[in-house]
Amino acid sequence: MHIFYIFFISFLLVFFSELGDKTQLIVLSFASKLKASTVLIGVALGSIFSHGIAIIFGSFLGGFENTLFTNFLKIISYSIFILLGILSFFNFEKSSYNSNKILNKFKINYIFIIAFMIAFGEIGDKTFLSSIGLGINYPKYKLSLIFGATLGMIFSNVIAIYLGKFLSKKIPEKTISRFSGLLFILFGILGYISL
Repeated sequence: MHIFYIFFISFLLVFFSELGDKTQLIVLSFASKLKASTVLIGVALGSIFSHGIAIIFGSFLGGFENTLFTNFLKIISYSIFILLGILSFFNFEKSSYNSNKILNKFKINYIFIIAFMIAFGEIGDKTFLSSIGLGINYPKYKLSLIFGATLGMIFSNVIAIYLGKFLSKKIPEKTISRFSGLLFILFGILGYISL
């Protein structure tokens, strides 16, 4: 049962933090030119790579036997969750990214182009940092975390592709971002309580 709990946490954090994120702008740009299945396969491969690295790195750090060091890492990761949640309440300009220029230059499989852009677009992003934090906190559940993060990315981008226009008309991007921020803050506070 604990594996499903870990999976669910990973899925929810990545799913909600990706709604309205820059990765979805990239996905929307690709989706205007390619089949949705091609885009989603690319998203899945890129997510497995980027979130897999983040979770494995976090699990490596969280797997140390030194309790003091592990608690220190947990405090840092919970603080980062809270900080990312607070930052979601501020407006930062999102750079628009024109992936169509890249599509026109390369004649290779689009799945790999999308996977490459997703993987490297996620590095340093809030979901990448949250995956490191999840790895630190649950070092024994790498596969469950990676699976949850990857599915969270896929489902979030399914919404971007099929419901993006509808959501942007009905729910402001600020509201989605703030809801994601509240989840981050809540997870950080719950982490502090569990120490």
